Amino acid sequence: MTTMAMTDRAGLSVAEALATFLEQHVLPGTNLDKAGFWAGVADIFARFAPENAALLANRDTMQARIDAWYQSNATAPAPAETKAFLQDIGYLVPEPAPFTISTENVDDEIARLAGPQLVVPILNARFLLNAANARWGSLYDALYGSDAIPGAPSGKTYDAARGAQVIAWAKAFLDEVVPLACGNWANWTGGEPALANPSQLVGRAGANLLLRHHGLHIELVIDSAHPIGRSDPAGIADVILESALTTICDLEDSVAAVDAADKVAAYANWLGLMRGDLVETFEKNGGSLTRRLADDRAYTAPDGTSFTLPGRSILFVRNVGHLMTTPTVHLPDGREAPEGILDAIVTSLVALHDLKGLGTHRNSRAGSIYIVKPKMHGPEECAFTNRLFDAVEDMLGLARHTIKVGVMDEERRTSANLAACIAAVSARVMFINTGFLDRTGDEIHTAMHAGPMVRKAEMKTSDWIAAYEDRNVQIGLAAGLRGRAQIGKGMWAAPDMMADMLEQKVGHPRAGASTAWVPSPTAATLHATHYHRVDVAARQAERAAEPITPITRLLTVPIAAGRNWTPAEVREELDNNAQGILGYVVRWIDQGIGCSKVPDIHDVALMEDRATLRISSQHITNWLLHGVTTTAEVDAAFHRMATRVDAQNAADPRYQPMAANESVSIAYQAARALVFEGVTQPNGYTEPLLHRFRRSKKSEADL
Repeated sequence: MTTMAMTDRAGLSVAEALATFLEQHVLPGTNLDKAGFWAGVADIFARFAPENAALLANRDTMQARIDAWYQSNATAPAPAETKAFLQDIGYLVPEPAPFTISTENVDDEIARLAGPQLVVPILNARFLLNAANARWGSLYDALYGSDAIPGAPSGKTYDAARGAQVIAWAKAFLDEVVPLACGNWANWTGGEPALANPSQLVGRAGANLLLRHHGLHIELVIDSAHPIGRSDPAGIADVILESALTTICDLEDSVAAVDAADKVAAYANWLGLMRGDLVETFEKNGGSLTRRLADDRAYTAPDGTSFTLPGRSILFVRNVGHLMTTPTVHLPDGREAPEGILDAIVTSLVALHDLKGLGTHRNSRAGSIYIVKPKMHGPEECAFTNRLFDAVEDMLGLARHTIKVGVMDEERRTSANLAACIAAVSARVMFINTGFLDRTGDEIHTAMHAGPMVRKAEMKTSDWIAAYEDRNVQIGLAAGLRGRAQIGKGMWAAPDMMADMLEQKVGHPRAGASTAWVPSPTAATLHATHYHRVDVAARQAERAAEPITPITRLLTVPIAAGRNWTPAEVREELDNNAQGILGYVVRWIDQGIGCSKVPDIHDVALMEDRATLRISSQHITNWLLHGVTTTAEVDAAFHRMATRVDAQNAADPRYQPMAANESVSIAYQAARALVFEGVTQPNGYTEPLLHRFRRSKKSEADL
């Protein structure tokens, strides 16, 4: 890896690339002077870096005590014993008195509406623009080009039979959510639609009709000259759904950002979004296409007044957690600076361009900055983030609580203390969610010494998972998030399996979640239909009356007591995990791809990021620790699966095979390290090893 040129700024050693980017492209127009800005940055690092380190040390201390406790017990303790022990060591804190969050100035897409949420790697400008523009999506296109309805298009030209299927599905959907007073949409011949509820017709754009249901908009494109519209009795050429209300632009699990070049590229894309001038041109199907942010959409209301609707998702930015440091900035003592503190400063600074109206579009009409903060462990770490954001606001001259925070409920200590975590950020919280993969990875690592864990597939039906999902919604509602903040659910990982998604993901709004993650704009449009079919506000009102699920269910460790798997079952589990690890790691290390569709062991393309890697590597580590498998068996699985992954990537000209180069393949060595060093990795996270090996790969490429 090329040595970074560094420069002094207020006693900090800063990568010249970052200093130049901030001083030449970000600070101008913000009314912040360069010297004052860097002095403020240095002060924030001086105040918060030591506390950041202390919080991480406390994680290690708690984990060591938990490890020793499990090792001292011949059998796994009962949940009630576990609760008492965790209270004794301060892992579990007292429940706060009943409270209601006081978050203000939150855009309606977050506070009051329910709809899909995209998560997109911030290093990929094309994907960023597609995601931001996925606020509106063609239902006809989403149905026609996916497996959401049976069959597939025939040939490369328009398949009229497939089109008829699409139109029938879409009009049946309209009958359900915006019914006519008489008859159905399939027989509607145009003109002024007589709706069962006339108030659902809220506007027009030329001949197009704008309808609204559960707060979400549906635009009927009326064009009798269009190839689709001219065969329709009313000239309907398309049905456009308001789809991804919000998008998380991700600096964390879906990117491979290990040095200043990576970080500056990520921050530059965030600036392009906040200024509205991000553009990407690329080749597709033999032609050149250019993507840019969509404009707002103009309509005329029934009373003749004009109004607009946002053309883009409300954009969040996900910072990294508290764990990692970055070589982009060195502290006065020479140590690398905490990366999460740098993210808080820079992403907020960049967002000033939105707040001050310096760009061509507005992101937050309510005047807020939305930062998702992942992988926090318990209320003291949430309180640290709250104080850090206070300091950033002061440095940037922002009103208190301009920076909102999304708390990802994905670590065991956060789940167990969720009410206290929300209370610690109660004036700025705008989002909580659940995430099966990271939460399970932390479950395995926290209870690593309790015993061998059940197989990964069984985790999804474990009682603690059900308790976790229920408590998240119940505690969020009890804390007053309804009408002020999102309650979210996790990702649908199979972007090519939309029929299954339509069948299963309706469970998220039924659970009372106001948003859930989807992997693509197509998935966002299809998932939007769920928020029409389920009245989330009504479900939340129902669930608010439920008692909160007991914490003892959450603390039931998913160990396989007395289970003796056959050698074939052990091999099957090892192969599944090893294939997933190698398939993801080889792209991360060799090509710097942090998120992509990775074929699983059955060749099903899954949208993978570091959370997937964490659970797979920790699971093998746990089985090794408890003698379910051996080092030789694990190495044999890696060897078998390297050949499999090589074959799956044979069409990629940039791919470097592992199977014949295991002793020199940096990616292969990284995959092994994630398992064989898994017990000692902090909380089972994969970032420290991935960063180390990726930097090594970059150095190899430089040579």
